[in-house]
Amino acid sequence: MGYEKKITAIIPARGGSKGVPGKNKRNLHEHPLIAYSIMACKLSNCVEEIIVSTDSEAIKLIAENYGAKVLDRPSELAGDNSTDWQVINHFFENHDDEYIAYIRPTTPLRNPKVLDKGVNMFFENSEKMSGLRSMHELPESPYKVFKINEDGYCEGFFHDYEGILDYTNLPRQNFPEAYQPNGYIDISKRETVESGKSAFAMKIMPFVTEFVTEIDAQYEFELLDYQLGIGDNVLLEHLNEEKPGGYQSKD
Repeated sequence: MGYEKKITAIIPARGGSKGVPGKNKRNLHEHPLIAYSIMACKLSNCVEEIIVSTDSEAIKLIAENYGAKVLDRPSELAGDNSTDWQVINHFFENHDDEYIAYIRPTTPLRNPKVLDKGVNMFFENSEKMSGLRSMHELPESPYKVFKINEDGYCEGFFHDYEGILDYTNLPRQNFPEAYQPNGYIDISKRETVESGKSAFAMKIMPFVTEFVTEIDAQYEFELLDYQLGIGDNVLLEHLNEEKPGGYQSKD
């Protein structure tokens, strides 16, 4: 496989977080969470430049320590309700790139070779899409999920499935396969971002990966810590070899 075309990677890493406070700078096997995404990009054959977009001075120092460049993000673009579009648009306002790989630090354990496959898929099909999103197949269909209605009873999120009102009791094999975006790699185009308020718009091409753990809660952080402790991981191996100094979290 050739790697003729390169891409810039943006790692969005704001200082605040409600689910896991300070998670982007929190240590995972003696290295900050964000360091794993930086290392995955460094080991990729397709990533030309790594830029961390952050509002945090602590994260800025970590990013530079692990070999990434930094784009200072205004605080108004780093709140709980800030969108991917705002972060990516801010990058395009400050750089001349026509597309970027969006590497979320909350999906730390990537295979650099899979990153390359995603980038190559994008370049081979870029004219056919408004953006690319990575995702993995869900074990359960959204048709099997309940909400609780105003009367306190379970209720499906949809009116029916192929005319069947009591569809939640159907075997899951009856439903189409469902996929969840997982943050492995998303790719955004300048023309898409500048045409409206969407980072990827509606003509999204899926890049299906293996199941990967995202960190949105404390137990997921602990799960990844356990996974790193029971097997070899190329990212951790290279992080330990480079020994950039790490960051001792106070959280």
